[in-house]
Amino acid sequence: PAYTSAKAAVHGLTRTMARDLGGHRIRVNTVVPGWVMTERQKELWVTPEALEKQLARQCLPDPIDPFYLARMVLFLASDDSAMCSANNFMVEGGSI
Repeated sequence: PAYTSAKAAVHGLTRTMARDLGGHRIRVNTVVPGWVMTERQKELWVTPEALEKQLARQCLPDPIDPFYLARMVLFLASDDSAMCSANNFMVEGGSI
C-alpha cells in the first residue's frame, strides 16, 4: 500500500506543479522506469528466471538499459518536448 500511495502522490504532485508553474513556461513531468538493468541490479537480483519472467510481461521483450532512461530525460530537456507537461513518461517496455 505504501508504494502505491507514494506513486499516486508523485503523479498528483507532478500535475499540480505543472498547473502552477505552466504560466511561467516551466514544464513538469515524471519519468517512470521499469526494471532497469543497472550493474547493481545485475549483481544482486537478476537471475535468468527472473529476467525471463519480466520480459514475458513486457510488450517489447528486451531488457531495459539505463541508456533508454537517459534518452527520455534528454528528450524532456530538449525543445522537442516543448508542449509536454503534467505527464508520466513510462520507460518500461510496455509492461502489462
